[in-house]
Amino acid sequence: MAETKEKELTLNEKLAIIQTEFKSKKSRFNSFGKYNFRSAEDILEATKPFLLRLGISVTVNEDLRFAGLNGTDFPIIESTATISDGVDNITATALVGVDLDQKGMQMPQKFGSASSYGKKYALGNLFLIDDTQDPDHGKAEPVAKAKLDVSDPAFEKASQFIKTGGKLETIKAKYDLSKEAETVLAQL
Repeated sequence: MAETKEKELTLNEKLAIIQTEFKSKKSRFNSFGKYNFRSAEDILEATKPFLLRLGISVTVNEDLRFAGLNGTDFPIIESTATISDGVDNITATALVGVDLDQKGMQMPQKFGSASSYGKKYALGNLFLIDDTQDPDHGKAEPVAKAKLDVSDPAFEKASQFIKTGGKLETIKAKYDLSKEAETVLAQL
């Protein structure tokens, strides 16, 4: 009986139910950045219990756009998350630039990464997902600093940081530098 009454609600009321009842743990771990996160797939999976119960559907569509910066066009993926009851729609969008200069990735990976990020944030905007520390996980544990050697992809970024006026101490606060990496960075 309650399910039937929920299906008679307006789309705004149905969205409000999802926004207040939605639960999706940050069950994935980024070993490079040492943090937990949730993906677009995790968010979509967490919405499934609401679909039949509320008589709604959720979709995510993407458009490729181009924006100019300093006379150079670069690709942007516009992700649009939509909730629909078959009559009305409510949408939320996210814009994500594709980093064509990202080292260590093939072109499909660069677009796929931006696509995943855009979907996640469009869904987060629609469902009011807060990406701050989860209160039920308590205080974040301190994590060990990532190691950085001259052969690591992040070393190039660290070098650029120093060359543009950044301080070696800032890099040392974030990374555990190999002796070689510290020597090279100190000479820049």
